[in-house]
Amino acid sequence: MKVAEIFRSLQGEGKNQGKPCLFIRLAGCNLNCRWCDTPESRTGGREMSRDTVLEHLWRINPPYVCVTGGEPLLQAEELEPLLASLVKRGSVIDIETNGTVDFSRLQPYASVCMDVKCPSSGEKSDPSLLSKIRPQDSVKFVVKDEADCRYAAEVIASHPVAGEIFFSPVFGTDYKVISKFILTNNLPVRMQVQLHKIIGVK
Repeated sequence: MKVAEIFRSLQGEGKNQGKPCLFIRLAGCNLNCRWCDTPESRTGGREMSRDTVLEHLWRINPPYVCVTGGEPLLQAEELEPLLASLVKRGSVIDIETNGTVDFSRLQPYASVCMDVKCPSSGEKSDPSLLSKIRPQDSVKFVVKDEADCRYAAEVIASHPVAGEIFFSPVFGTDYKVISKFILTNNLPVRMQVQLHKIIGVK
């Protein structure tokens, strides 16, 4: 599989925000989002076998692993046996995906965080995949303004979600606009700022 990087940090987003985490960032993506944190991961990467990745991981023996990208599900076939090995060792796993590729194949091994793309991102996800979200999974909307919030609210209304829903404001945007929209519209979401950017870690 093509790996952009493997590193340790605090989880900056989602239901495990703040927890120490080992990140496996896979290279390659099928989108070009305006708010991408790691545009360098869209291409390149280093070819690594499952055994090589696992050898690297066992030195740390991480209790919590997050597989991200790029879009990691583009390498689902190679990723599945890696996740199976991690689960056998007792690791808890999250997968972050852009909501364009069916993730159900990997749900037996991990919880999924589906990032539904809003208009300001310049890209689109597949909202029909929201029907596959389980209570242990989650959904994230990266929102820049009221227009993004309105779009997210429409998606939520038309596609019931079983997992927790997050509104994650674009870093540096007006958080008050986002919070006011959530309160005014009584949305069933949790607003969450990007912890890793606030404290200055990867």
